[in-house]
Amino acid sequence: MTRATADHSATRKLPVVVPEHDTIFRLAQLVLLMDVLVEFHPDGAHLERLGAYDFLAANPLLMASAEDDPDRLSLQLAGFDDRALSYASPAQRFATRRERLQHDLALLIAYGLVATSVRGHVLYRLTDSGRQMARDFTAMYARSYKTAASVVISRLRKFSDKRLRESLTAWTRVSESGSLNGIDLADITESQGIASHSAFGIMGDVPPFEGEVS
Repeated sequence: MTRATADHSATRKLPVVVPEHDTIFRLAQLVLLMDVLVEFHPDGAHLERLGAYDFLAANPLLMASAEDDPDRLSLQLAGFDDRALSYASPAQRFATRRERLQHDLALLIAYGLVATSVRGHVLYRLTDSGRQMARDFTAMYARSYKTAASVVISRLRKFSDKRLRESLTAWTRVSESGSLNGIDLADITESQGIASHSAFGIMGDVPPFEGEVS
């Protein structure tokens, strides 16, 4: 192999694996989110509200986009960066994530980690087993994700469903003309080759969402 070929191989970028396309990673995020949820919604949350919390906890700087936002610095210190590629096309990404949510909740229910009750809406909440699993997560990302989830839910818990829906629509209509070349925690996980199975390695094999590669 020539030096030029070796240099080219060394600098060639590896394909990026998006963690949220991995079922186990999403399930782990949901467990962490719902562990935080208990503090603010003891009876649980319905699907639409849970979907908003789920998406914004993974992308909290969509909500805290202003430079003078009181939560922006703490989220940045936790490792989130709104210049990251993960903030591109947020409306499309939210729609995709929402489509997967009911499937993911059904898996958590089947594992005995989530239970439902009916109070006007079907409400979802963690079981004792789910809360125990949340305590077992020790990865840096897990701690940072819970920080983001706490910020998101504490700020949005009193929003009506209508106001939450309208706010989420506004937050996902960000300009795509800006620079999106930074990194956030998801990018760090990818670049270091840390698979979601090692970061959240408690669950066994799970079936993928329809249309996903297992």
